[in-house]
Amino acid sequence: MNNKSQSRPVVLCILDGWGERKETENNAVALAKTPVWDRLKKTVPGSQLQASEQYVGLPPGQMGNSEVGHMNLGAGRVVTQDLPRIDQAIDDGSLQDHKILSDLVIKTKMAGGRIHLAGLLGPGGVHSHQKHTIALAKILLSQGALITLHLFLDGRDTPPRSAKGYLLDLLDQLPGVPIGTLCGRFFAMDRDKRWDRVNKAYNLLADGAGEHAIDPVDAIEKSYLKDITDEFLQPVAIGNFDGIHDGDSLLMSNFRADRAREILSALLDDKFDGFRRNRIISLTQAVGMVEYSETLQAYQETLFPPQPLKKVMGEIVATAKLKQLRIAETEKYAHVTFFFNGGEEACFDGEDRILVPSPKVSTYDLQPEMSAVQVTDKLVAAIQDGKYDFILVNYANTDMVGHTGILKAAISAVEAVDACVERVEAAVKKAGGVLVVTADHGNVETMLNNETGEPHTAHTCNPVRCLLVGDNLSEIRLENGKLADIAPTMLELMGLGIPTEMSGKSLLRSTGAYETAG
Repeated sequence: MNNKSQSRPVVLCILDGWGERKETENNAVALAKTPVWDRLKKTVPGSQLQASEQYVGLPPGQMGNSEVGHMNLGAGRVVTQDLPRIDQAIDDGSLQDHKILSDLVIKTKMAGGRIHLAGLLGPGGVHSHQKHTIALAKILLSQGALITLHLFLDGRDTPPRSAKGYLLDLLDQLPGVPIGTLCGRFFAMDRDKRWDRVNKAYNLLADGAGEHAIDPVDAIEKSYLKDITDEFLQPVAIGNFDGIHDGDSLLMSNFRADRAREILSALLDDKFDGFRRNRIISLTQAVGMVEYSETLQAYQETLFPPQPLKKVMGEIVATAKLKQLRIAETEKYAHVTFFFNGGEEACFDGEDRILVPSPKVSTYDLQPEMSAVQVTDKLVAAIQDGKYDFILVNYANTDMVGHTGILKAAISAVEAVDACVERVEAAVKKAGGVLVVTADHGNVETMLNNETGEPHTAHTCNPVRCLLVGDNLSEIRLENGKLADIAPTMLELMGLGIPTEMSGKSLLRSTGAYETAG
């Protein structure tokens, strides 16, 4: 389309975990009072986007997630994710022959140590997959290594009381392999510098400190009897495990970076200062499934290095010498920066960032509004300032509260975000800009698992809505598509060319005379 006039800013607003589902029962979006969302759906151009499975580079049946979603949103192409990359390496035998794994075994055996294989238990596919942990264990055993497993329990990307079944399956496939520790991901996989939680997980791994149990299945059953679900299982040492010893090695099977960084930093980084460590472990070697951070790369080898992405949206905006802003609260800050930029930590030229602290509560059902109002305050001020051409904002509420499985709180989260969208809409229109509202994956629209009758705490494979808000847009319609189509759409709105590296397509279609905003 021809660019007849340009207005600014163009704002991309991500409602994290806000999916679409026709059924209203246990659907927090449908049950909430959302006058702004309801009005926009009726009055502005809109469409549906696929945000899961092969549409975002994941296997069939695999729900989307925030990391994958933001990477596809920013890249403007379907990005093959680490989950299918690792699956393929297992299937074709290349993981079995990986030199880093064979070196890990050789060096650890020479040091007289054992390899501690740690990771999230279960088939959630967001941070890890159980089949990867099992495959790694079998490879290490086939090469004569002594191994101990350290399993983090999920209950967010899997049902809240599903760990027992997953553990029994793992034990069946790895008979005789010792389980050293069990620990809810609440402690071992924090990403918000809640060091009191991470400290407990560290003490468990380093010293075997925590509760004790003879049998891992029994430990889970006793936790359930106390009404403690998988995510919150207290750190427990199994059998005679007394800590990772000097000379041992560590292998992390999680393939998503954000929730592995803190515990790995405590275990590996000699400059770590999040809390006082009773002892610093002298490991023979550390290996990660993926690269978790630039800092951690100095301490570990990587089985699956990142695949560089060029000509992502942030880079195109920077090359055009335009100003851009990323804003989110702590829980989603990495997604609007690192992941949206294709896995790059550094800012692009002309890119500013605003981090709003997430509230310090144990679970977000206790404060479903989170920091949405503060995010909106910063965002509206930035729009009014007139400095930026492109702004990306994320509202974390509907994902983070959706993960609690508490419907009443999820409804409150939806309503809090709806009120914020009204303020953003008003500010964008007053500035003469354009607002695109969408989501990265579904979650809060499904709050009950109909098969088990338990709360549904995971993401979904449902599509998400895309809405186009602004003046002079009455002659536009939006086509249905996928998340990878958002970056080309935004670039067209900004009057910028779409690079050949972006295989996504602009969703904008004209029904008549139309003015592009840029």
